[in-house]
Amino acid sequence: MNSFFNRLTPKEPKFFPVLKEMSDVVISASDLLIDYLRSDRSQSGTDYYKEIKEKERAADALSHRIFEDLNTTFITPFDREDIHNLANTLDDVIDGINKCAKKVALYNPKQMPESAVALAELIKEAAVQLGKAMDELDVLKKSSTNVKRCCRELHDIENRADDVCDNYIKKLFNEEKDSIELIKLKDIVSELERTTDIAEHVGKIIRTIIVKYA
Repeated sequence: MNSFFNRLTPKEPKFFPVLKEMSDVVISASDLLIDYLRSDRSQSGTDYYKEIKEKERAADALSHRIFEDLNTTFITPFDREDIHNLANTLDDVIDGINKCAKKVALYNPKQMPESAVALAELIKEAAVQLGKAMDELDVLKKSSTNVKRCCRELHDIENRADDVCDNYIKKLFNEEKDSIELIKLKDIVSELERTTDIAEHVGKIIRTIIVKYA
């Protein structure tokens, strides 16, 4: 069955370049998020948020393009549902980055904790692994070693993010006396951690594809 499928699959599936482009947008957005959290969040901070929003819109357009291609392509390299889920969840990662930036812009906390920057850096690490995984999709049926390594890294990054988030929130409740500031910071840090969860979920979708085709 797989050999028959392989003969019918196009040599250059059009979905792979678009998925790779989406992962590049994730990396760019994560870089902007790090810079935003490190900034003084004055006018320059507002500019960072606007740029991240533009990345989110670009990802939406790429995701829509994939969905349209799925409706017009007879033979796809993987199950349509898997491609759909992969594109949708990559888009969710960028949505998560945008939500983080939006909360920072809306709440404007007095001081951005180092733990928030650390979580943003973990999001960037996850974004890099997603990019590496997208690079390997077109050779997945020949070798899944590199993709599996990326999935393991995504899982490890998510665990590290959990630890950073948990330790920070524990410290926050012990030390922060301003209840409004506490609520702001907890929500921002929790949103950052949730974004690493979404990135790990992309890895789980890739694992499902590996089981089916590698």
